[in-house]
Amino acid sequence: MEELEDPTESLHEHIHEGAHHAEAEGNKWVVYVALTTAIIAVFSAITSLIAAHHADESMLSQIHASDQWAYYQAKGIKAEILASNGKILKALGKQPIPADEQKLKENKAQQKEIMDKAKEAEAESHAHVQSHNTLARSVTLFQIAIAIGAISILVKKRIYWLISLGFASVAIFFFVLEVLGK
Repeated sequence: MEELEDPTESLHEHIHEGAHHAEAEGNKWVVYVALTTAIIAVFSAITSLIAAHHADESMLSQIHASDQWAYYQAKGIKAEILASNGKILKALGKQPIPADEQKLKENKAQQKEIMDKAKEAEAESHAHVQSHNTLARSVTLFQIAIAIGAISILVKKRIYWLISLGFASVAIFFFVLEVLGK
């Protein structure tokens, strides 16, 4: 699978350079901004990996569900053929083949099991999609926090750093809610 590009890499470099420059000038809060932004970036990367995992699992579950539905339809076609053969034999005044009648009952019972498996796989897929969506929103909030942190250094305003921490806090809330809520 192709590796995801980190859109915040250049921001990290800029923040790192800014931190060295700030230390030389004695501006310690810039160092704190750089450190918190680096921590936020780590959370963003971890959340992104987990979100991608859920996207992959959703796709695999949906493929499994589709396979089960195709199998369900194949069993249904076989059952219809057996039922039609029985009807033709009855129309000709002959007795249906007992083995065919038994096979028809088996196919109908198997269809029920197959349908249950297909629905279960669909539900699993939907659950993974919901997890992916929540985590993707969390990643977006982390990235916004990183960008605002960089802006706080550029404009030299601490309020933007606090806003950045607010976005990161909301992102962490959704991350923890999704990961620990399971």
